[in-house]
Amino acid sequence: MPFQAAPSSPPRALRISAERLRGLLLWLTSFAGAFVFVEPGPYEIVGLAGIFLFGVSGLSLRGALIPLALMLIVLDLGYAIAVVQVADEEKAVTWVGISIFLAMTALFYAAVVSSLPQVRLDYLLRGYTAAALVAALAAIAGYFHLLGGLSDLFMLYDRARGTFNDPNVLGAFLVLPAALQLQRVLIERPALVMRSGICLAVLLAALLLTFSRAAWGQLALVGLIVVALSLASARSGRLRLRIVSLAVVGAAVVAILLAALLSVEQVGNLFAARATLDQAYDVGHFGRFGRYVLGAELGLERPLGIGPLQFYKSFGEDPHNSYLNAFMSGGWLAGFAYLTLTAVTLASATRFLRADTPWRTTYHVIYAAYVGVAVESAIIDIDHWRHYFLILGALWGLMAASRPYLARAELRIPLVTSP
Repeated sequence: MPFQAAPSSPPRALRISAERLRGLLLWLTSFAGAFVFVEPGPYEIVGLAGIFLFGVSGLSLRGALIPLALMLIVLDLGYAIAVVQVADEEKAVTWVGISIFLAMTALFYAAVVSSLPQVRLDYLLRGYTAAALVAALAAIAGYFHLLGGLSDLFMLYDRARGTFNDPNVLGAFLVLPAALQLQRVLIERPALVMRSGICLAVLLAALLLTFSRAAWGQLALVGLIVVALSLASARSGRLRLRIVSLAVVGAAVVAILLAALLSVEQVGNLFAARATLDQAYDVGHFGRFGRYVLGAELGLERPLGIGPLQFYKSFGEDPHNSYLNAFMSGGWLAGFAYLTLTAVTLASATRFLRADTPWRTTYHVIYAAYVGVAVESAIIDIDHWRHYFLILGALWGLMAASRPYLARAELRIPLVTSP
Protein backbone atom coordinates (compact mmCIF):
# COMPACT_ATOMS: atom_id res chain seq x y z
CA MET A 1 0.00 0.00 0.00
CA PRO A 2 1.59 3.28 -1.05
CA PHE A 3 2.44 5.74 1.67
CA GLN A 4 0.12 8.74 1.96
CA ALA A 5 1.13 11.76 3.95
CA ALA A 6 -1.37 12.81 6.56
CA PRO A 7 -3.09 16.09 5.73
CA SER A 8 -1.21 18.88 7.40
CA SER A 9 -2.99 21.49 9.49
CA PRO A 10 -2.27 25.17 9.01
CA PRO A 11 0.75 26.37 10.95
CA ARG A 12 -0.10 27.81 14.35
CA ALA A 13 1.33 31.20 13.40
CA LEU A 14 -1.06 31.42 10.46
CA ARG A 15 -4.05 30.48 12.63
CA ILE A 16 -3.15 33.15 15.17
CA SER A 17 -2.66 35.69 12.40
CA ALA A 18 -6.06 34.91 10.89
CA GLU A 19 -7.84 35.33 14.24
CA ARG A 20 -5.97 38.54 14.88
CA LEU A 21 -7.15 39.90 11.54
CA ARG A 22 -10.71 38.99 12.49
CA GLY A 23 -10.21 40.78 15.79
CA LEU A 24 -8.93 43.90 14.05
CA LEU A 25 -11.98 43.84 11.80
CA LEU A 26 -14.22 43.67 14.89
CA TRP A 27 -12.28 46.55 16.44
CA LEU A 28 -12.71 48.62 13.28
CA THR A 29 -16.42 47.82 13.07
CA SER A 30 -17.18 49.02 16.59
CA PHE A 31 -14.85 52.01 16.17
CA ALA A 32 -16.70 53.08 13.01
CA GLY A 33 -19.96 53.24 14.99
CA ALA A 34 -19.11 56.73 16.24
CA PHE A 35 -18.93 58.37 12.81
CA VAL A 36 -22.43 58.89 11.50
CA PHE A 37 -22.39 62.27 9.80
CA VAL A 38 -23.64 60.62 6.62
CA GLU A 39 -25.69 57.51 5.80
CA PRO A 40 -24.59 55.05 4.68
CA GLY A 41 -21.42 55.74 6.62
CA PRO A 42 -18.21 53.92 7.50
CA TYR A 43 -20.11 51.67 9.91
CA GLU A 44 -22.34 50.25 7.20
CA ILE A 45 -19.40 49.58 4.89
CA VAL A 46 -17.19 47.95 7.52
CA GLY A 47 -20.16 46.11 9.04
CA LEU A 48 -21.15 44.52 5.75
CA ALA A 49 -17.53 43.55 5.12
CA GLY A 50 -17.34 41.94 8.56
CA ILE A 51 -20.57 39.99 8.13
CA PHE A 52 -19.42 38.74 4.72
CA LEU A 53 -15.88 37.79 5.74
CA PHE A 54 -16.94 36.03 8.94
CA GLY A 55 -19.77 34.35 7.05
CA VAL A 56 -17.52 32.84 4.39
CA SER A 57 -15.16 31.61 7.12
CA GLY A 58 -17.93 29.41 8.52
CA LEU A 59 -19.55 31.56 11.22
CA SER A 60 -22.90 30.13 12.31
CA LEU A 61 -25.60 30.77 14.90
CA ARG A 62 -25.74 28.61 17.99
CA GLY A 63 -29.09 27.11 18.86
CA ALA A 64 -29.26 29.44 21.87
CA LEU A 65 -29.35 32.42 19.48
CA ILE A 66 -32.34 31.23 17.45
CA PRO A 67 -34.88 33.04 19.71
CA LEU A 68 -33.04 36.32 19.11
CA ALA A 69 -33.06 35.71 15.36
CA LEU A 70 -36.79 34.91 15.34
CA MET A 71 -37.74 38.01 17.34
CA LEU A 72 -35.68 40.26 15.07
CA ILE A 73 -37.17 38.65 11.96
CA VAL A 74 -40.73 39.20 13.23
CA LEU A 75 -39.86 42.80 14.14
CA ASP A 76 -38.53 43.58 10.67
CA LEU A 77 -41.35 41.64 9.02
CA GLY A 78 -43.78 44.00 10.74
CA TYR A 79 -41.87 46.98 9.36
CA ALA A 80 -41.78 45.47 5.87
CA ILE A 81 -45.54 44.87 5.85
CA ALA A 82 -46.35 48.34 7.20
CA VAL A 83 -44.11 50.16 4.73
CA VAL A 84 -46.20 48.90 1.81
CA GLN A 85 -48.77 51.60 2.50
CA VAL A 86 -46.09 54.30 2.04
CA ALA A 87 -43.91 52.44 -0.49
CA ASP A 88 -43.74 55.56 -2.67
CA GLU A 89 -41.64 57.32 0.00
CA GLU A 90 -37.97 56.54 -0.50
CA LYS A 91 -36.98 57.51 3.06
CA ALA A 92 -39.50 55.13 4.58
CA VAL A 93 -38.29 52.22 2.45
CA THR A 94 -34.68 53.08 3.26
CA TRP A 95 -35.58 53.15 6.97
CA VAL A 96 -36.80 49.56 6.75
CA GLY A 97 -33.65 48.53 4.90
CA ILE A 98 -31.48 50.05 7.63
CA SER A 99 -33.56 48.28 10.27
CA ILE A 100 -32.92 44.94 8.57
CA PHE A 101 -29.18 45.66 8.32
CA LEU A 102 -28.93 46.61 12.01
CA ALA A 103 -30.78 43.43 13.00
CA MET A 104 -28.18 41.52 11.00
CA THR A 105 -25.41 43.26 12.94
CA ALA A 106 -26.98 42.18 16.24
CA LEU A 107 -26.98 38.55 15.08
CA PHE A 108 -23.44 38.99 13.79
CA TYR A 109 -22.19 40.27 17.15
CA ALA A 110 -24.05 37.51 18.97
CA ALA A 111 -22.50 34.83 16.76
CA VAL A 112 -18.91 36.09 16.93
CA VAL A 113 -19.01 36.71 20.69
CA SER A 114 -20.60 33.33 21.48
CA SER A 115 -17.88 31.44 19.62
CA LEU A 116 -14.90 33.15 21.31
CA PRO A 117 -16.25 35.36 24.12
CA GLN A 118 -13.26 36.88 25.86
CA VAL A 119 -11.04 37.58 22.87
CA ARG A 120 -13.62 38.90 20.43
CA LEU A 121 -15.59 40.91 22.97
CA ASP A 122 -12.32 42.53 24.04
CA TYR A 123 -11.68 43.68 20.46
CA LEU A 124 -15.22 45.04 20.18
CA LEU A 125 -15.06 46.95 23.46
CA ARG A 126 -11.60 48.33 22.76
CA GLY A 127 -12.80 49.69 19.44
CA TYR A 128 -15.95 51.07 21.06
CA THR A 129 -13.96 52.78 23.82
CA ALA A 130 -11.50 54.30 21.35
CA ALA A 131 -14.41 55.64 19.29
CA ALA A 132 -16.05 57.05 22.42
CA LEU A 133 -12.88 58.88 23.42
CA VAL A 134 -12.47 60.37 19.95
CA ALA A 135 -16.11 61.48 19.90
CA ALA A 136 -15.85 62.85 23.44
CA LEU A 137 -12.68 64.84 22.75
CA ALA A 138 -14.24 66.24 19.56
CA ALA A 139 -17.34 67.21 21.54
CA ILE A 140 -15.34 68.96 24.27
CA ALA A 141 -13.05 70.73 21.81
CA GLY A 142 -16.00 71.83 19.72
CA TYR A 143 -18.04 73.06 22.67
CA PHE A 144 -15.23 75.26 23.96
CA HIS A 145 -14.32 76.42 20.42
CA LEU A 146 -10.82 74.98 20.53
CA LEU A 147 -10.90 74.00 16.85
CA GLY A 148 -11.50 77.39 15.30
CA GLY A 149 -13.89 77.31 12.37
CA LEU A 150 -14.30 73.54 12.67
CA SER A 151 -15.83 73.77 16.14
CA ASP A 152 -19.36 74.28 14.83
CA LEU A 153 -19.22 70.87 13.14
CA PHE A 154 -19.27 69.25 16.57
CA MET A 155 -22.11 71.36 17.99
CA LEU A 156 -25.88 71.45 17.54
CA TYR A 157 -28.19 73.95 19.22
CA ASP A 158 -25.39 74.95 21.64
CA ARG A 159 -25.00 71.30 22.69
CA ALA A 160 -22.02 69.04 22.03
CA ARG A 161 -22.68 66.32 19.47
CA GLY A 162 -19.11 65.28 18.66
CA THR A 163 -18.99 63.00 15.64
CA PHE A 164 -22.74 62.25 15.80
CA ASN A 165 -25.74 63.90 14.18
CA ASP A 166 -27.55 64.31 17.50
CA PRO A 167 -26.30 65.21 21.01
CA ASN A 168 -28.73 62.69 22.51
CA VAL A 169 -27.13 59.84 20.57
CA LEU A 170 -23.62 60.93 21.56
CA GLY A 171 -24.66 61.00 25.22
CA ALA A 172 -26.17 57.52 25.06
CA PHE A 173 -23.18 56.17 23.11
CA LEU A 174 -20.80 57.25 25.89
CA VAL A 175 -22.63 55.39 28.67
CA LEU A 176 -21.25 51.88 28.04
CA PRO A 177 -17.56 52.89 27.85
CA ALA A 178 -18.05 55.13 30.87
CA ALA A 179 -19.48 52.16 32.79
CA LEU A 180 -16.50 50.04 31.73
CA GLN A 181 -14.07 52.63 33.05
CA LEU A 182 -16.07 52.97 36.27
CA GLN A 183 -15.90 49.23 36.86
CA ARG A 184 -12.15 49.17 36.26
CA VAL A 185 -11.66 51.98 38.76
CA LEU A 186 -13.64 49.96 41.31
CA ILE A 187 -12.09 46.51 40.95
CA GLU A 188 -8.96 46.52 38.78
CA ARG A 189 -5.36 46.64 39.97
CA PRO A 190 -4.03 50.07 41.00
CA ALA A 191 -1.96 50.50 37.82
CA LEU A 192 -5.17 50.71 35.77
CA VAL A 193 -7.12 52.93 38.14
CA MET A 194 -5.45 56.20 37.18
CA ARG A 195 -5.72 55.59 33.43
CA SER A 196 -9.33 54.48 33.69
CA GLY A 197 -10.12 57.43 35.93
CA ILE A 198 -8.78 59.89 33.35
CA CYS A 199 -10.77 58.22 30.56
CA LEU A 200 -13.88 58.29 32.73
CA ALA A 201 -13.45 62.01 33.43
CA VAL A 202 -13.22 62.77 29.69
CA LEU A 203 -16.31 60.71 28.91
CA LEU A 204 -18.32 62.26 31.74
CA ALA A 205 -17.38 65.80 30.70
CA ALA A 206 -18.51 65.16 27.13
CA LEU A 207 -21.68 63.45 28.30
CA LEU A 208 -22.58 66.45 30.45
CA LEU A 209 -21.99 68.83 27.54
CA THR A 210 -24.51 66.94 25.39
CA PHE A 211 -27.18 68.25 27.80
CA SER A 212 -29.13 65.08 27.15
CA ARG A 213 -31.40 64.46 30.13
CA ALA A 214 -32.08 60.91 28.98
CA ALA A 215 -28.35 60.14 28.78
CA TRP A 216 -27.76 61.66 32.23
CA GLY A 217 -30.47 59.44 33.66
CA GLN A 218 -29.20 56.38 31.81
CA LEU A 219 -25.67 56.95 33.12
CA ALA A 220 -26.92 57.24 36.71
CA LEU A 221 -28.94 54.02 36.40
CA VAL A 222 -26.16 52.05 34.70
CA GLY A 223 -23.58 53.31 37.20
CA LEU A 224 -25.70 52.22 40.15
CA ILE A 225 -26.21 48.76 38.62
CA VAL A 226 -22.46 48.35 37.98
CA VAL A 227 -21.61 49.33 41.56
CA ALA A 228 -24.29 46.99 42.96
CA LEU A 229 -23.17 44.03 40.83
CA SER A 230 -19.52 44.67 41.68
CA LEU A 231 -20.38 44.56 45.37
CA ALA A 232 -22.52 41.45 44.99
CA SER A 233 -19.79 39.53 43.14
CA ALA A 234 -16.85 40.71 45.26
CA ARG A 235 -14.99 37.73 46.70
CA SER A 236 -13.64 39.41 49.83
CA GLY A 237 -14.59 41.98 52.43
CA ARG A 238 -11.51 44.00 51.52
CA LEU A 239 -12.67 44.32 47.92
CA ARG A 240 -16.18 45.34 49.04
CA LEU A 241 -14.67 48.04 51.26
CA ARG A 242 -12.58 49.26 48.35
CA ILE A 243 -15.60 49.41 46.05
CA VAL A 244 -17.64 51.40 48.56
CA SER A 245 -14.74 53.74 49.31
CA LEU A 246 -13.94 54.39 45.66
CA ALA A 247 -17.62 54.85 44.83
CA VAL A 248 -17.86 57.57 47.49
CA VAL A 249 -14.62 59.22 46.35
CA GLY A 250 -15.71 58.95 42.72
CA ALA A 251 -19.04 60.62 43.49
CA ALA A 252 -17.15 63.47 45.14
CA VAL A 253 -14.82 63.83 42.14
CA VAL A 254 -17.79 63.86 39.75
CA ALA A 255 -19.41 66.55 41.89
CA ILE A 256 -16.22 68.64 41.68
CA LEU A 257 -16.03 68.13 37.91
CA LEU A 258 -19.68 69.10 37.58
CA ALA A 259 -19.19 72.22 39.69
CA ALA A 260 -16.17 73.23 37.61
CA LEU A 261 -18.08 72.87 34.35
CA LEU A 262 -21.14 74.64 35.70
CA SER A 263 -18.96 77.56 36.75
CA VAL A 264 -18.66 78.35 33.04
CA GLU A 265 -21.59 80.71 32.45
CA GLN A 266 -22.59 79.21 29.11
CA VAL A 267 -22.62 75.69 30.56
CA GLY A 268 -24.44 76.70 33.74
CA ASN A 269 -27.21 78.56 31.92
CA LEU A 270 -27.93 75.74 29.49
CA PHE A 271 -27.78 73.16 32.27
CA ALA A 272 -30.37 75.10 34.29
CA ALA A 273 -32.61 75.28 31.23
CA ARG A 274 -32.26 71.59 30.35
CA ALA A 275 -32.42 70.04 33.83
CA THR A 276 -36.21 70.16 34.00
CA LEU A 277 -39.10 67.96 32.86
CA ASP A 278 -41.33 70.83 31.76
CA GLN A 279 -39.73 71.78 28.46
CA ALA A 280 -42.13 73.24 25.90
CA TYR A 281 -41.93 70.07 23.79
CA ASP A 282 -42.59 67.84 26.81
CA VAL A 283 -45.88 69.23 28.05
CA GLY A 284 -49.21 70.07 26.46
CA HIS A 285 -51.65 68.15 24.31
CA PHE A 286 -49.07 67.59 21.55
CA GLY A 287 -46.05 67.51 23.87
CA ARG A 288 -43.85 64.46 24.27
CA PHE A 289 -46.05 62.83 26.92
CA GLY A 290 -49.28 63.90 25.27
CA ARG A 291 -48.12 62.26 22.04
CA TYR A 292 -47.68 58.99 23.89
CA VAL A 293 -51.39 58.93 24.73
CA LEU A 294 -52.47 60.05 21.27
CA GLY A 295 -50.18 57.54 19.61
CA ALA A 296 -51.42 54.69 21.80
CA GLU A 297 -55.01 55.52 20.87
CA LEU A 298 -54.11 55.57 17.18
CA GLY A 299 -52.21 52.29 17.53
CA LEU A 300 -55.33 50.54 18.81
CA GLU A 301 -57.12 51.57 15.64
CA ARG A 302 -54.34 50.62 13.18
CA PRO A 303 -53.21 46.98 13.45
CA LEU A 304 -50.81 47.51 10.54
CA GLY A 305 -49.52 50.78 11.93
CA ILE A 306 -49.12 53.91 9.84
CA GLY A 307 -45.73 53.11 8.33
CA PRO A 308 -42.19 54.27 9.13
CA LEU A 309 -41.50 58.01 9.48
CA GLN A 310 -45.20 58.93 9.35
CA PHE A 311 -45.88 59.79 12.99
CA TYR A 312 -44.59 63.37 12.84
CA LYS A 313 -46.99 64.18 9.99
CA SER A 314 -49.93 63.81 12.35
CA PHE A 315 -48.39 64.95 15.63
CA GLY A 316 -45.65 67.38 14.64
CA GLU A 317 -42.79 65.34 16.19
CA ASP A 318 -41.44 61.81 16.16
CA PRO A 319 -42.77 59.46 18.87
CA HIS A 320 -39.65 59.75 21.08
CA ASN A 321 -40.59 56.35 22.45
CA SER A 322 -39.24 53.20 20.80
CA TYR A 323 -42.05 50.99 22.05
CA LEU A 324 -44.67 53.33 20.61
CA ASN A 325 -42.65 53.79 17.43
CA ALA A 326 -42.55 50.02 16.86
CA PHE A 327 -46.36 49.92 16.91
CA MET A 328 -46.63 53.00 14.68
CA SER A 329 -43.95 51.99 12.17
CA GLY A 330 -44.65 48.26 12.03
CA GLY A 331 -48.11 47.70 13.45
CA TRP A 332 -49.02 45.21 16.15
CA LEU A 333 -46.63 42.61 14.74
CA ALA A 334 -43.54 44.82 15.18
CA GLY A 335 -44.84 46.41 18.36
CA PHE A 336 -45.34 43.16 20.23
CA ALA A 337 -42.10 41.78 18.76
CA TYR A 338 -40.13 44.69 20.21
CA LEU A 339 -41.85 44.35 23.57
CA THR A 340 -41.16 40.62 23.57
CA LEU A 341 -37.53 41.14 22.55
CA THR A 342 -36.97 43.55 25.43
CA ALA A 343 -38.81 41.46 28.03
CA VAL A 344 -37.17 38.16 27.03
CA THR A 345 -33.71 39.73 26.90
CA LEU A 346 -34.07 41.34 30.32
CA ALA A 347 -35.45 38.18 31.93
CA SER A 348 -32.86 35.87 30.39
CA ALA A 349 -29.94 38.21 31.00
CA THR A 350 -30.88 38.66 34.67
CA ARG A 351 -30.90 34.88 35.11
CA PHE A 352 -27.32 34.65 33.77
CA LEU A 353 -26.00 37.07 36.40
CA ARG A 354 -25.40 34.07 38.68
CA ALA A 355 -23.13 32.29 36.17
CA ASP A 356 -19.53 32.42 37.38
CA THR A 357 -17.80 32.82 34.00
CA PRO A 358 -14.32 34.10 33.10
CA TRP A 359 -16.03 37.13 31.54
CA ARG A 360 -18.40 37.79 34.43
CA THR A 361 -17.27 41.36 35.14
CA THR A 362 -17.67 42.36 31.49
CA TYR A 363 -21.07 40.67 31.40
CA HIS A 364 -22.16 42.85 34.32
CA VAL A 365 -21.35 46.01 32.37
CA ILE A 366 -23.05 44.80 29.17
CA TYR A 367 -26.09 43.79 31.20
CA ALA A 368 -26.23 47.17 32.96
CA ALA A 369 -25.88 48.98 29.61
CA TYR A 370 -28.76 46.99 28.14
CA VAL A 371 -31.00 47.77 31.12
CA GLY A 372 -30.14 51.45 30.69
CA VAL A 373 -30.90 51.57 26.99
CA ALA A 374 -34.12 49.55 27.44
CA VAL A 375 -35.34 52.10 29.98
CA GLU A 376 -34.22 55.06 27.89
CA SER A 377 -36.04 53.69 24.86
CA ALA A 378 -39.29 54.57 26.64
CA ILE A 379 -38.53 58.28 26.20
CA ILE A 380 -36.47 58.39 23.01
CA ASP A 381 -36.22 56.63 19.64
CA ILE A 382 -33.33 54.14 19.64
CA ASP A 383 -34.48 52.16 16.61
CA HIS A 384 -31.36 52.93 14.55
CA TRP A 385 -28.74 53.37 17.25
CA ARG A 386 -25.80 51.24 16.13
CA HIS A 387 -24.52 50.73 19.66
CA TYR A 388 -27.92 49.40 20.82
CA PHE A 389 -27.61 46.48 18.43
CA LEU A 390 -24.00 45.91 19.48
CA ILE A 391 -25.05 45.73 23.13
CA LEU A 392 -28.01 43.49 22.29
CA GLY A 393 -25.89 41.10 20.22
CA ALA A 394 -23.00 41.00 22.68
CA LEU A 395 -25.38 40.27 25.55
CA TRP A 396 -27.01 37.36 23.73
CA GLY A 397 -23.61 36.08 22.61
CA LEU A 398 -22.36 36.06 26.20
CA MET A 399 -25.52 34.31 27.37
CA ALA A 400 -25.05 31.61 24.74
CA ALA A 401 -21.44 31.06 25.78
CA SER A 402 -22.37 31.08 29.49
CA ARG A 403 -24.98 28.32 29.40
CA PRO A 404 -22.67 25.57 30.75
CA TYR A 405 -21.60 27.87 33.61
CA LEU A 406 -25.22 28.70 34.44
CA ALA A 407 -26.16 25.00 34.49
CA ARG A 408 -23.28 24.36 36.88
CA ALA A 409 -24.39 27.24 39.13
CA GLU A 410 -28.00 26.04 39.20
CA LEU A 411 -26.93 22.52 40.13
CA ARG A 412 -25.28 23.92 43.24
CA ILE A 413 -28.52 25.50 44.45
CA PRO A 414 -29.90 23.28 47.23
CA LEU A 415 -33.38 21.91 46.66
CA VAL A 416 -35.99 22.88 49.19
CA THR A 417 -38.28 20.00 49.94
CA SER A 418 -41.66 20.36 51.58
CA PRO A 419 -42.03 18.85 55.06
